[in-house]
Amino acid sequence: MPPLVSTILLNYKARQDTLDCLASLSHLTYADVHIIVLDNHSGDGLEEAVRADYPQVDFIQTGANLGFTGGNNIGIRKALERGADYILLLNNDTIVAPDFLNEMIRVMDADPTIGIAGPMIYYYANPDQIWSAGGAIDWRSGTTRMIGLNEMDKSQFGSTPFQVDFVSGCALLARRSLWEKSGLLDDQFFMYYEETEWCVRAQTGGNRAVLIPDAMIWHKISIQDRAVSPRTYYYMTRNRFLFLKKTHASLSTWMKVWMEYTRTFLSWSLKPKWQNRRQLRGVMLRAIYDYYRGQFGMTAL
Repeated sequence: MPPLVSTILLNYKARQDTLDCLASLSHLTYADVHIIVLDNHSGDGLEEAVRADYPQVDFIQTGANLGFTGGNNIGIRKALERGADYILLLNNDTIVAPDFLNEMIRVMDADPTIGIAGPMIYYYANPDQIWSAGGAIDWRSGTTRMIGLNEMDKSQFGSTPFQVDFVSGCALLARRSLWEKSGLLDDQFFMYYEETEWCVRAQTGGNRAVLIPDAMIWHKISIQDRAVSPRTYYYMTRNRFLFLKKTHASLSTWMKVWMEYTRTFLSWSLKPKWQNRRQLRGVMLRAIYDYYRGQFGMTAL
């Protein structure tokens, strides 16, 4: 029997994206997949549609908007109860290749030192353009980045799995034993940086995170829209500080981060080319203020 993989999809007011993702998952060639769909109190009719078209799927209403962390944590607990050998966190706005799970399980089963794995993630709107080939952390500057971001795929990453600092929560596969050992996602984050912190926390005792180039999915995401979204910028800023605290960043790293935000604030205030970012100055200050006063989880902006 192949290992049981529980796949967790979290919905928040994105009914059609979730149904599209489920349709792509229905074409998986992997033999033993258990799908859990969770809804963060969307009220968009998803439950009725899933129960009608995918009766084999476990559907859970969380009862509130618990964010990426809270919603997925309910799914992870359910997957552990169901006896999953591997748990896959998968964004509901993704479309997967039919064999992507076969590739990921094949690689992980062959190497017990791999605790976490991710696929190549492409833009749905531009299928040959890379969004993420894993994640890297620069501990000196306190920055994180997606490897290969916006590059066209010219086979530059080959086909051999390679080690990364973290795997995007867009598609993160981890062993059951790692969830049991390392715990769940940290609810203080609510959304953004939670998977990065979890990957750092989980990569102890010889466990590694890898990117598997032959496993492929496509993500319905726009970098341009996210860059100017006050909501995204707030959580990315506040949670970056929280991430650095939880990973015990050095004093020199904290100084570099503070210098970076000071320069950014001044540039947005003084340089005409950044006038479209000026509305984010207040968001930046609110995010930093909330970090220092301990306001975590969901925040109304």
